[in-house]
Amino acid sequence: MAQRELEQFYPRAGWVEHDPEQIWRDTLETARQSIEEAGVGVRGIAAIGIANQRETVVIWERATGRPIHRAIVWQDRRTNEICAQLKSDGVEEMVRKRTGLLLDPYFSATKASWVLNAVPGARQRAEMGELAFGTIDSFLLWRLTGGAVHATDATNAARTMLYDIRRQNWDDDLCELMGIPRCMLPEVRDNSCIYGDTLPELFGVSLPIAGMAGDQQAALFGQACFGPGMSKATYGTGCFMLLNTGTEAPVSAHNLITTPAYCLDGVMAYALEGSIFAAGAAVKWLRDGLGIITHARDTNDMAARIHSNDGVYMVPAFVGLGAPHWDPNARASIHGLTFGSNSAHLARAALEAVVYQTLDLADAMKADGAAATTMRLDGGMAANDWLCQFLADIRGAPVERPAHLETTALGAAYHAGLAVGLWSSLDALSQGWAAGARFEPHMGSVERQGLVEGWRDAVARTLSNRSSPKI
Repeated sequence: MAQRELEQFYPRAGWVEHDPEQIWRDTLETARQSIEEAGVGVRGIAAIGIANQRETVVIWERATGRPIHRAIVWQDRRTNEICAQLKSDGVEEMVRKRTGLLLDPYFSATKASWVLNAVPGARQRAEMGELAFGTIDSFLLWRLTGGAVHATDATNAARTMLYDIRRQNWDDDLCELMGIPRCMLPEVRDNSCIYGDTLPELFGVSLPIAGMAGDQQAALFGQACFGPGMSKATYGTGCFMLLNTGTEAPVSAHNLITTPAYCLDGVMAYALEGSIFAAGAAVKWLRDGLGIITHARDTNDMAARIHSNDGVYMVPAFVGLGAPHWDPNARASIHGLTFGSNSAHLARAALEAVVYQTLDLADAMKADGAAATTMRLDGGMAANDWLCQFLADIRGAPVERPAHLETTALGAAYHAGLAVGLWSSLDALSQGWAAGARFEPHMGSVERQGLVEGWRDAVARTLSNRSSPKI
């Protein structure tokens, strides 16, 4: 394993960007370092799998591979007004029926349209076929193959707001609505298939790229959640809970997203998804913004040091609230502070907020008739024992943590391994899943109810004081 912390840029309030060239360089460096540390040599690598931030947008020149603008990140809110106008035009129901998505700046299409309008000459060049559009997986695939392959998978295509998830193809009506020339879009393929081969000079030999999936669907796959009712919650910058619904693509009445979970041999499995915009990001703010912690892991001991939250709640709406509220204009708030409050209360409030938001998602799924029979946790924050135990207590049900927390990378590897025959079936993958820890609930119902009511009151206060967009 190798990793790099990716620099984020915030040119204006609500704007979040990445440097695509840094993403490319760090991808190469971490891949090469991982091969070296694995000790098997490059010829011991069977295939490459790619997992990525799903909604982050890159537009690049076909002739040179150069991006025409920084990548616009999934958290970015600059297209609030575009989405509001589309809602007022009455198209949201059509968009949701075809894509499973809500009209929100979170998704890719309005970001891409913004780039085409903001960069001089970009729209004309796009219409002439000179530019390519993609999420990070497509950009990396293009670079790895030297521009030979422009493709993506169904789980990433489904996050663009341009893909019909039931007909399983790009939708011309949506492309026209969003102002995205059809010729910019990548080919959509299964998650497990041979996409292409890397340039030999990148790793010393050509390696097959045999699996791709959006990060959250990759984590669902890595957690072996192959049966309806099985769910996972991944805690990274944000938190994303997916629940497998099998071959059914339900329409949520509670602001959840309907999304492809994976597509194998042309057969689509679907999931309900709830998105939390700030999980680890709130802890990072404690470190970088307030300076009250040195490492994210410090929050475990700080939260355990106090016996109660003493009525302190954080609503981490730094870039709005995701499901089930979907309010892009909400802003973060802290409630219940007194002179007795200290850094431990803030650390605990940040962790508790992640748990309460997870409960909100689970409750919304249950109300949609898709209750979770199993909940498996992963991502960096899942290493926090206090958070995992508090989640079991607030849910009133067990949660499981796998032996290997990096299930997003594991899911990408599983997809690639299936394509090249390292595993024969989903059953073979299920047999390899192992629990690292299981957390049982111990909290009484009265205490649980009081904590949850305090959270809901804090959210209501936050929404009542929501700001107007100033972008």
